[in-house]
Amino acid sequence: MRLPIVHITPEQGSVSAIGWAHEIRDLGGLAFILLRDRTGIVQITIPKKKVSEDILTTFKEISRESIISVTGEVKSVDKAPGGREIVPETLTLISRAETPLPLDVSEKVPAEIDTRLDTRYLDGRRPKITSIFQIRSTVQHALREFFYKHDFIEITTSKIVAAATEGGTELFPIAYFEKEAFLNQSPQLYKQIMMAAGFEKVYEIGPIFRAEEHNTSKHLNEATSIDIEVSFATHEDVMDLLEQLICTAYQCVAENCERQLEVLGLTDFSIPKKQFPRLSYADAIDIAARKMEEPIAYGDDLGTAAERAIGEEMGCHYFITDWPTAIKPYYAMPYENEPEICKAFDLMHPKMELSSGAERIHNHDLLRQQISAKGLNPDNFEFYLKPFRYGMPPHAGWGTGAERLITTMLELPNIREAVLFPRDRHRVVP
Repeated sequence: MRLPIVHITPEQGSVSAIGWAHEIRDLGGLAFILLRDRTGIVQITIPKKKVSEDILTTFKEISRESIISVTGEVKSVDKAPGGREIVPETLTLISRAETPLPLDVSEKVPAEIDTRLDTRYLDGRRPKITSIFQIRSTVQHALREFFYKHDFIEITTSKIVAAATEGGTELFPIAYFEKEAFLNQSPQLYKQIMMAAGFEKVYEIGPIFRAEEHNTSKHLNEATSIDIEVSFATHEDVMDLLEQLICTAYQCVAENCERQLEVLGLTDFSIPKKQFPRLSYADAIDIAARKMEEPIAYGDDLGTAAERAIGEEMGCHYFITDWPTAIKPYYAMPYENEPEICKAFDLMHPKMELSSGAERIHNHDLLRQQISAKGLNPDNFEFYLKPFRYGMPPHAGWGTGAERLITTMLELPNIREAVLFPRDRHRVVP
């Protein structure tokens, strides 16, 4: 069985390793191959006068990114990657790569992101890209462990729906036999239904679809949403949970992904401090207006420039709370004494929004009124409204974008870096 490169040490003597030929150098009497797998790189050193003719013949046939296997003795060499090298006893070419390569995996020649995404099978071999998705996997593992520790039930809701979650036209229609259906924007309505079912604490990590015609570095049309819903909880309760979750994810990466963070150049990776500041919407627009030197009307949504201005002021993760009821979804609970304000919140990173949540309306009549107030027809939401007639507990929840979490955590320049096969308004392959 092959040995992962990261585990190869001089103390092991003779080893076998398999991977890709990352770089090839022929210096006359001495030749080198940098052998790479997903765990790292090791140098194969070929002293031509000391190895067999079979090894020399095979070496001549190897092209960059070919898959090769090697067996040989491991030696300590200070200048080699990882401080060790393998002197081959056998060298086998398993799968030869065509030349020229459409992408330079060694990263000496930079490539535009569209070229990289078109050749993701090569882009994914780059150590930086491998590191991003190893960290993403670590984060999702940490999230699931967090939810199980806090007694959540994992659910999977349908992605084919008959009506919009929040109304509007940002839906992808699909032909569904004799009917028209849509790809779901959010599991929101279904996770609320599970509160009526008595599940009390649920989470889902799954795809969502938004037919928004954005073409920015922070928007996708298919994304992964991390959603929770909790019965007998307030918006304050689930904000606390969200803060704990974010800190847990960072902590897990710091403890388990040191090598990947080093590859990405994040040697100063830090864990957010708990007790994220909580900023009311009214205070947030005041900050944005002051820094941007232009007025923002109460009730306006916060655009990218406003978010950036507030983020510069805050300099850390923070919540924006107490939003105007008029600009939040119909299911957000208004304050009893100030119904024009609702118990909704957004979690913000200085660079972008990460999450939206709220305490939900659990009263059937009030919810129906709020749906109508948004210009929607409550009859189109009967499957959703019906459970509210039969004992719906008070509840609250939120949804967080997995790609935005990874993008901000790893300081990536474009959200497409955080998803294997991005879907935006122009890209549906590969």
